[in-house]
Amino acid sequence: MTQESQIPPPPVMWAQRKDILYVTICLEDCKDPVIEIESEKIYFKGEGGTDKKMHEITINLYKEIEPSKTIKNMKGRTFELILAKKEEGPYWPRLIKDKTKAHWLKSDFNKWKDEDDTDEEGNPPDLEEMMRQMGGLSGSGDSKPNFDELDELGDNDADSDDEDLPDLYD
Repeated sequence: MTQESQIPPPPVMWAQRKDILYVTICLEDCKDPVIEIESEKIYFKGEGGTDKKMHEITINLYKEIEPSKTIKNMKGRTFELILAKKEEGPYWPRLIKDKTKAHWLKSDFNKWKDEDDTDEEGNPPDLEEMMRQMGGLSGSGDSKPNFDELDELGDNDADSDDEDLPDLYD
């Protein structure tokens, strides 16, 4: 089969949580797409993109999902799928069963969350606590800087930026 006769895959992005997968198929101006979700694979076929060509892909999933719990969402240029993993638990090492690198598949870092992240979604991280752990704040809980201490530090040491600069022109 020649390169011209093969149907190219659309770009796909993915992210995951312990119980769900986010799969986004990126094909703008797609007319009448076919999306089939099975327990071990996703099939997509549609015409669109800047070249108005047919795109097709079968994604053989790393593990099983629950097709009946799938949420499909068309968002202009993309098709967002939220897939429920059949087994909740550790993160999958990859989306697809095959270990080879797929040129059409990328991680969706806007939705990505590491497995060891314990923050609940929607709750912003406690920045003050993070700064305290990194040594940026004292343990007193007072997040206001003490400017008197900063002034004392500045008065004792001459700053190299305070030196006169040589003239640039003769």
